[in-house]
Amino acid sequence: MLCAAAAPLYAQDDAVLPYRPSVSSPAQLPVPGQLEFETGFLNTRSSDSRRGSLPYTFKLAFNEQWGVLVGGEGYVSEHDDGSPRQRGIGDTTFVLKRAFLIDDATALGLELGAKAPTAKDTIGSGKSDYSINGILSRDFGDIHMDANLNATRLGAYDAGTGRTQTGWSASFSVPVAEKWSATGELSGTHRENTQNTAQLLVAAAYSPNKRLVFDFGVAHGMTSASQDWSLFGGVTLPLAKLW
Repeated sequence: MLCAAAAPLYAQDDAVLPYRPSVSSPAQLPVPGQLEFETGFLNTRSSDSRRGSLPYTFKLAFNEQWGVLVGGEGYVSEHDDGSPRQRGIGDTTFVLKRAFLIDDATALGLELGAKAPTAKDTIGSGKSDYSINGILSRDFGDIHMDANLNATRLGAYDAGTGRTQTGWSASFSVPVAEKWSATGELSGTHRENTQNTAQLLVAAAYSPNKRLVFDFGVAHGMTSASQDWSLFGGVTLPLAKLW
């Protein structure tokens, strides 16, 4: 995963609610009954590897409190120096989400996720992962904040390293014009006996109408264990109004 638009804290009418392209997820859910789809491209580059993928997410809220997300990578192409290029589909993630609507400016969220190893072992880990993510979303005037704190129980890990990976992220979005918004985010991970990761992300979003949002941006790794650069772009749109 990957919320670029400075969206209102609560979804209104049939407006879409982007979760991409940042690491942080918002606490709020899309409009109940509206099946939303997100997709795009993500290219990452490190000193000895290149990776390109087509991430996607389907989002559906049953009501204002409960919803589900299904996401993954529809296609992956990666290449490490000295190794042949690997291509194929990525892993698939299933998330059950609960939103707690506190007031007009504040919401809390809880996500329970499971990753199915649908990618071949040369692309994915070949094991299932399980995660829990706590979310705080709050509006400070025009500024919208999404802060996440999560833990993932890894199915595949090296001997002598921790099996549980913790992650954190905080994104801030603000409108900069009638149809434009900007996002800045810091995020990272920690796992016992491994190097921490951290990255800075900046993105922009353009919404020609309330049912369509385009985004694009860049992220830079801040530690030696992080990717050097990531370039991304994508779109959020509704597929159907189911009820």
